[in-house]
Amino acid sequence: MKLKQILLAVLISVFAFSQAKADEGMWLLNMLGKNYKQMKAQGFKLKPEDVYNVNKSSLKDAIVIFGGYCTGEIVSDQGLIFTNHHCGYTSIQQHSSLANDYLKEGFWAKSFSEEIPTPGLYVSILQEISDVTDKITAGVKPNMTESDRQSVIHDNTTKLTNEAKLKYSEADFYNVEIKPFFEGNAYYMLVYLVYNDVRMVGTPPDAIGKFGGDTDNWMWPRHTCDFSVFRVYANKDNKPAEYSKDNVPFTPKHHLPISLKGYKEGDFAMVMGFPGTTVRSSTSYEIKKDMLENGYRAKIRGIRQDKLMEDMEAFDEIRIKYATKFAHSSNYWKKSIEANKSLTSLNIVGEKEKEEQNFIAWYSLNSDRKNEYQNVLPTIKEVCEQSQENSKNYLYLLECLLNGMELTNISNAVVSFLLSDSYTEEELKQTAESFYKDYSKSTDYKASLAMLELYKQDVAPEYWPEYLKNNTPQSAVDSLFASAFTTKEGYDKFMEDPSREKMMADPAIKFFMDNVSVYTSLLQVYRYNKDLLKSARRLYLKGCNEMNSGKLLYPDANFTERLTYGNVQSYSPKDGVHMSYYTTTDGILEKEKPGDYEFDVPKKLKDLILAKDFGRYVDADGTMHTCFLTNNDITGGNSGSPVIDGKGNLIGLAFDGNSESMCSDWIFNTKLQRCINVDIRYVLFIIDKYGNCKRLIDELTFAK
Repeated sequence: MKLKQILLAVLISVFAFSQAKADEGMWLLNMLGKNYKQMKAQGFKLKPEDVYNVNKSSLKDAIVIFGGYCTGEIVSDQGLIFTNHHCGYTSIQQHSSLANDYLKEGFWAKSFSEEIPTPGLYVSILQEISDVTDKITAGVKPNMTESDRQSVIHDNTTKLTNEAKLKYSEADFYNVEIKPFFEGNAYYMLVYLVYNDVRMVGTPPDAIGKFGGDTDNWMWPRHTCDFSVFRVYANKDNKPAEYSKDNVPFTPKHHLPISLKGYKEGDFAMVMGFPGTTVRSSTSYEIKKDMLENGYRAKIRGIRQDKLMEDMEAFDEIRIKYATKFAHSSNYWKKSIEANKSLTSLNIVGEKEKEEQNFIAWYSLNSDRKNEYQNVLPTIKEVCEQSQENSKNYLYLLECLLNGMELTNISNAVVSFLLSDSYTEEELKQTAESFYKDYSKSTDYKASLAMLELYKQDVAPEYWPEYLKNNTPQSAVDSLFASAFTTKEGYDKFMEDPSREKMMADPAIKFFMDNVSVYTSLLQVYRYNKDLLKSARRLYLKGCNEMNSGKLLYPDANFTERLTYGNVQSYSPKDGVHMSYYTTTDGILEKEKPGDYEFDVPKKLKDLILAKDFGRYVDADGTMHTCFLTNNDITGGNSGSPVIDGKGNLIGLAFDGNSESMCSDWIFNTKLQRCINVDIRYVLFIIDKYGNCKRLIDELTFAK
């Protein structure tokens, strides 16, 4: 009896620990009714059906997947979209050249005719969410192997997806996705309408849109005006269409009105968007493994980025070519570093170990539960520990050799074209044009040499590709760069008369095939371990959900639309230090370092700040607010998400998190986690006063 009382006391603590706080949670839109009382108490003035409604317009109709990796919001009745500068960066770089250096100078379309078509860019708007768990798991048996289970799931998913698409007359523009939630204990179908004609409308220069660079990335205080502007076009019937000069601006079901009122600490704030991935259901064993991989990733990318930056600083042409590549790499390089700091300082492994002890205490109260769950944690521990070395080698191969050496990318495309019927000549042509447009042979040579040296130094010889076994990194890279693919001219000549024999004689192809040989052996083990872990994790999550029955639970992020709600809020990261919930343009001048690419301030912006020429965008306190903090629960993919007040008005764009909470993918820390947002008034100030693009301001709807 005494033991049971102790165990029950432990369970009380786990329930208290696991129950979602009001500012924690990435909630599926069709489940908001369960949160309504909490939201209303915090200042939410709308109804759940104002957020998600299939039968009439709602907030969901103004939120878009931007480009397949970020979030954007529709802000006018003519399809105008705001998103982050770093989300639009690939498109901005795509359109930039020495003659039109939009990265350095910015760009503002002064008419519809000046808006730039952007091939490959699309936005998707959620139409409907539905629970399809029973249909997807039909035929799944308790004792199936993971492979057999996934085969049944795959067949059911394919069947249901095809059936769903038949409902739509314009099926080519509908994307139907069925995704697992709670590690495959539930499945939901999400239907999106996809718009492929998206045009670039405006962007500040890097000195404004990336102010602070990598130094300020994931840090607070921030003064970055992280936004860019695009527009969705449709056919004359307002339906999705491929690009055509005859297309017209899209008329949405809903667009977000903008509030110039500002905010104060404690005000209600919610974020709607598409968070990419969280792993908050991870065990302590998985987090230890993740921390090791974070360290490897940070080390590899840091070395490669140094080589890229040498050339980017020396040559404007290289700066433009490699801007997007560097930005994509550096973002998660720094996140890996800050995540490990945060995971360590907050002892997240220790917190997870407490959860695991509570789980053991819970299932130990019941013999049936004990029989079902007692082997789950030991299995996860064993798989994580046994797979560490394979995971390290797998990550090194991906980061150093397959992603770190650019010639392997074009080699992959050539091999796919010559050996696969599914990869078309047109696809190869597009790949080659994109590759050589942004390729520097000399830069890739430097980076490739650094990657080969690092790989040979850190990876055991049995996992070296053949070309590394009998060569030094220097001789290997010299051999690689004898390839015909190092120049567009050499590639074109090769493709005049391609053949399997000719292909296999090229050094870049040989390198690629050697890499693939090692990759295949590592991947086989990696997938085996992943399947073992997937099965154990699904059972662990089943038990956790059973243990927390009756509580408000949200699934890990998986790039499906979510809403997170909370408040504008400051924080205290350590003893004696308090961080204000907003910053102003004063901080821009305080950080200014003339000539420094991260902290240079454009003269026009500096003049506007010094003259306090803020117009209608000034705060009631007489300052120009730049960024602000909320305690909303976000992660990668939420970039560009709207920050919305209790009445449904846009007050900012989410773009980052603070360094102290970089463990947020693994656990939510109520005290420290903050969402960093650019103030919508600062965005409009830059468009209006700096960009002289008042036509866009006139297009917006302002809340009264």
